Amino acid sequence: MTKAAEENQTQPTQEAPGSAAVASPPPGAPVSTTPADAGPPRPGKRLPRVESLTGLRWWAAFFVFCHHMTQLAPLPIYDFLKYGTSGVTFFFVLSGFVLTWSSQPGTKISTFYRRRFARIFPLYFLTLILAIFVFYRFEPPAGMSWIKPVSMTVLVASAFLVQGWSNNPTVLYGGNPAGWTLSVEAFFYAYFPFVWRATQRLKTIGGLILCVSVIVLGGAYRLALFHYKADVPVLPQPVLHSVAFLFGIGLAISLRSGWKPRIPVWFAFLVTGGGLYLLWYSGAHPTQVPGAVTMGLCQKEVLTLLYGFLILAVAARDTRGGRSVLRSKPMVALGQWSYAFYLVHATILYAIKEQHGVAGPIGWSNLTWYAGVLVISIFASWLLYKFVEHPLERKLRGPR
Repeated sequence: MTKAAEENQTQPTQEAPGSAAVASPPPGAPVSTTPADAGPPRPGKRLPRVESLTGLRWWAAFFVFCHHMTQLAPLPIYDFLKYGTSGVTFFFVLSGFVLTWSSQPGTKISTFYRRRFARIFPLYFLTLILAIFVFYRFEPPAGMSWIKPVSMTVLVASAFLVQGWSNNPTVLYGGNPAGWTLSVEAFFYAYFPFVWRATQRLKTIGGLILCVSVIVLGGAYRLALFHYKADVPVLPQPVLHSVAFLFGIGLAISLRSGWKPRIPVWFAFLVTGGGLYLLWYSGAHPTQVPGAVTMGLCQKEVLTLLYGFLILAVAARDTRGGRSVLRSKPMVALGQWSYAFYLVHATILYAIKEQHGVAGPIGWSNLTWYAGVLVISIFASWLLYKFVEHPLERKLRGPR
């Protein structure tokens, strides 16, 4: 899961390419604004805060949580909740957007890498250790497929965030099963400074062309892989998900250049929710929806468009100074804790499942389980953020 969106909580500083440091009022304070017709920012001028994206990130993490909870306490809509996995696509688009939105020239690439390491790795490594006790045994018990035999190769790959380069599920989801997305993010961080330098001269149209180009290329690859399986290689996850990351970069370039589309946020939520429903319905009833097969094959690209549209609407509103529940103190706090929440909730969930088993038959009564596990996971996330993630990041970031 992306940590980029939290960068806008740090104090003002001349930040590395791709950091998101901006002036930091108390969480939930009104975002600083500029006039909507102010045009592109002057070199060195800081952009308006887009703090609503921190609150929005919580809802993406919660959607992932709802999907994972179907393994413990299935609801009647469990088939739709499988789209909770699409939350990671949201995180990848968000990562590209926020890193680009808040980038400032003038610092070394090595500084950017050090601060990215400080941002994601300490908490990731701790939750990896915790996950080993839940997901691994030297002699896995029968009937618990999520518990795997100890493999030092898989665990070392997970520790160094290279598991995402394998399409073998045992390796890809090794260690902390949520960690594969951090492996993908590490790849994004590796090449972002070079993309940032290469795209600094792009304006609104250039950013939008980048968005369209990566969507077309991504969709073309998915269709080619389906029709020419013997000839088209299967790319690793970090490369495949670069479509979402680069799409987010293109959106941020366009907004940085002064484009501020007036998209009602309620409408963006409606489009995103409707799009998710259409994806589910077309998958469940492919003969009733024109283009259902193509839509299913290009699902990641469709999701990138949907989540990019939502991020664009929310960010554009923040730049105009519009009111936002997503910037409220509770939402910003949950957004700050969402990285820890994402990394720890499955470990908690499966630890409970090992001791208790599946909660029961499919039914709405299982919502009580959702509430209970959610409270435990949020509390654990707060502890991890307050006593591990935030203090260690501050120590490891180095001098400003």
